[in-house]
Amino acid sequence: MREKGNADISKVSVIIPAYKPDEKLIKLLGELVTIGFTDILVVNDGSGEAFAPIFEKVRAFSECTLLTHEENKGNGMALKTAMSFFAEHRKDYTGVVTADADGQHLPKDIAAVAQEVTGQSKVILGVRDFSKSDIPARSVAGNRITSAVFALFFGMKLKDTQTGLRGIPAKYLETLLAAGGDRYEYETNQLLMLNKYNIPYEQVEIATVYIDENQTSHFHVVRDSLRIYGLILKYVFSSSASFVIDALLFYVVKKWGVSPFDFLPLTFFASLVARAVSSVVNYVLNAKLVFQDNVNRATFVKYYILVVVQILISALCVFVLENTFEILSPALSTVLKILVDTILFFFSFRIQHKWVFDSRKKDGE
Repeated sequence: MREKGNADISKVSVIIPAYKPDEKLIKLLGELVTIGFTDILVVNDGSGEAFAPIFEKVRAFSECTLLTHEENKGNGMALKTAMSFFAEHRKDYTGVVTADADGQHLPKDIAAVAQEVTGQSKVILGVRDFSKSDIPARSVAGNRITSAVFALFFGMKLKDTQTGLRGIPAKYLETLLAAGGDRYEYETNQLLMLNKYNIPYEQVEIATVYIDENQTSHFHVVRDSLRIYGLILKYVFSSSASFVIDALLFYVVKKWGVSPFDFLPLTFFASLVARAVSSVVNYVLNAKLVFQDNVNRATFVKYYILVVVQILISALCVFVLENTFEILSPALSTVLKILVDTILFFFSFRIQHKWVFDSRKKDGE
């Protein structure tokens, strides 16, 4: 973490979602107040009566505002509740810093991220060093897998995709509030919004703290992982369905078809027929299931501009490879097409996510 001098953090609110917290939360609040934070928003996310004594201690801090969910709604919804409260009641504040309630974010790091927020117009991500030997194996594996997915699908090089320590300038709160999800997937969807809308962000190193092998975490490995990867899994499903249709039609046309146009090689004609059918399936699935955007003229036009470009690139690459290696077999040509389209698959996702199904542009923003 680079030094930012003595930037004023009194206009930065700290947001802490809390579900069944212990005394570590009270210790953290005391240290944050000592450092100089004057506004801390704690969300009791349906912890139950057994934890009322803890939250009474939270109320004892004049610097704290306690927001309460009567029932557990999830980490993401707790963040949204506090962010919405901030947007309505802290209009003259610089931004917010989100932190965990279990003591895994050191007060000095929370303060350092807050200082970063006051000094620039970027979202600040506090990232941990996962190369250390004392980090739980499941945390290392989970972060590496998710980091690889973000790099492959979104072109984002994130060192820590699971960090809960984030500094968000007030100007970006409305956009990030719109990210989907109520539980841990909301934090992942925040990162997707940074990518989708080109919101600048910076990664700064923080201390790597795991208490009791992270046993206090309420993260459910299977359930929450499925939520986190939901967008990508749905895209893989929609693409796989249209991919099978596309490859089968290409093979059928190549094996039994003849191009009706003298100027158009059979490879190009087969690609055109296959993509014409499979693209309709893919567009509807992506618009309704993956990106959850309404089927409308704007997305339809942009999608088919992308389709035409992909058809030309795919057909050209296959045509060049066929002629270079003198491939005559329809089966081998289809294999080539699958390899080429697999590469295009990742680029297509990025373009659809950022351009084709851009809901802000659809709404006239």
